[in-house]
Amino acid sequence: MQAILLLGPTGVGKSPLGNEIEKNAIDGKKCFHFDFGHELRRIADLDRAPEGFQEKDLSFMRDVLEKGLLLENEHFPIAEKIVRHFLSRKHFTEGDILILNGLPRHLDQAKDMGDMITVGSLVILECEPEEVCKRIENNAGGDRDGRTDDDISMIRKKLEIFAARTIPLIDYYEARGCHIIRLKITAMSTPENTYSSFLVAYAA
Repeated sequence: MQAILLLGPTGVGKSPLGNEIEKNAIDGKKCFHFDFGHELRRIADLDRAPEGFQEKDLSFMRDVLEKGLLLENEHFPIAEKIVRHFLSRKHFTEGDILILNGLPRHLDQAKDMGDMITVGSLVILECEPEEVCKRIENNAGGDRDGRTDDDISMIRKKLEIFAARTIPLIDYYEARGCHIIRLKITAMSTPENTYSSFLVAYAA
């Protein structure tokens, strides 16, 4: 299964970019945007666990969202179930492109996902912390409405986790020959101009 991984700190616009790619496709191929945070919130908000999940899975997901935690190695089966649930719901087929956003978030997750998904391109959305805060405050990507995890302490925590746990994925995928795409994001960047920059870099 071929995938493009979107990587960047919270608030940088990964979800809006993923939505733009899904809407417009790539080279005529269908693209499906897997937003792990969105899927996690969607399932956690259900009154009953969907097929394949247990009630304890929902309780765990709610705790992860409330505390801004990462899923560690022992919890990867839950992440895998979320991915497979998404692929089944979207009727994903061979030849389609999966846009990964929010998973994997650290090296062990990347290794665990290796048997299921091949990341061919890594899109790094680079943004300074002060610009991240401005983007979230102004909802620059248009995707922060209703979020309960955007207070300043939670933003700081997420940025610290991203620097310590997620940035090492760049070296990991670069060593495996991934096409590395770097996009500079500011407080003024929009989903549309970020998508245009992505298309140019992806075709290069």
